[in-house]
Amino acid sequence: MDNRNDLRQFLASRRARLTPQQAGLPVYGGHRRVPGLRREEAALLAGVSVEYYTRLERGNAHGVSDSVLDALVRALQLDEAERAHLFDLARASNATSRPRRRPTQQRVRPGVQQLLDAMTDVPAFVQNGRLDVLAANTMGRALYADMFDDVDTGRPPNHARYTFLDPRSADFYPDWDGAAAVGVSLLRAEAGRNPDDRLLTDLIGELTTRSDRFSALWATHNVRWHTTGTKHFHHRVVGDLSLAYEGLALAADQGLMLLTYTAEPSSPSHQALRFLASWATPPDQATAHDPASEHDHA
Repeated sequence: MDNRNDLRQFLASRRARLTPQQAGLPVYGGHRRVPGLRREEAALLAGVSVEYYTRLERGNAHGVSDSVLDALVRALQLDEAERAHLFDLARASNATSRPRRRPTQQRVRPGVQQLLDAMTDVPAFVQNGRLDVLAANTMGRALYADMFDDVDTGRPPNHARYTFLDPRSADFYPDWDGAAAVGVSLLRAEAGRNPDDRLLTDLIGELTTRSDRFSALWATHNVRWHTTGTKHFHHRVVGDLSLAYEGLALAADQGLMLLTYTAEPSSPSHQALRFLASWATPPDQATAHDPASEHDHA
C-alpha cells in the first residue's frame, strides 16, 4: 500500500463518479473526455486553485488544512465514511516513511467473551478491522460454520479470505457480489486508518494475488462503515436467513467491534435461528436445559 498513491487514486475515483449536473455546474456543448468532473471543476467547487488541487490529487497533502479537506468533502459529495478515509489518507501521506509493523496481538477480554456466551439465541462475534473473527458465541460459530470449519492453525477465521478464497461462500451469500464489495470496502477503510499494519498488508497482498475479483474491487477505492443493516444468508443446514445486524464498537478495546444478528419475531428467519440453535447445541447441553427432561426425572 502506497499512501500517496492511495490518496491520488481515491480523489481521482471520487471526482470521476460525480457528473457536472450532480455537482450543480452548467454543462456546455462539446464532447467531454471524461464522464465525471474535470480537475478544474473540482478545484472550483472546493474553492482552491487548479494547481493546488492537482498537487493534492498527485498525493501531496503536505500542509493541507482540515478546512481544505472539508471543502473537498463538500465538493466531491463524500459521505461520512469517505470523509474519514480522506482525512486518514491525508495524514498518512504526510507521515514520514516507516516500516510495516506487526501489531500487538489483539485479545478479547474474558468479560466480552462472557457477554458473547450469554447471548444464547443470537449469533454474535467480535472482529477487528482486518475482518478477523477473534471470538464468537455458539450461534456465531454455527451461522458461519463453513468459515470456522476450515481455518489454518494459528490464524483466526477471516471474512475476506472466506468470501474470496472459499467456493462455499458463493452458496452462503445469495448476493455474493454485494457481500464481496462490502468486505473490500471495509478493508479499504482499515487500510486508511492503519497503513502500517503489516498483517493487513499481507492479507491484501494474498487476496490480490489469488482473486481477480478482489483485485477489481480493490481498484474502485470504495469505503464504508459496518454498523447496521440487513444481511441475507443461505445456510447449508437451516436454509435461507434474513437477519438484521448491529455493529457496536468496543470502547475499551480499540479497533474491535461486536456484531450481532437478529431476526424479526415469528418470521421464517426467526424459526430458522431456533433450528440453528438446536443444531448447534451439543446433545448433553440440550438435555440439561430441557424442562421436559427434568420433569421425566422428577
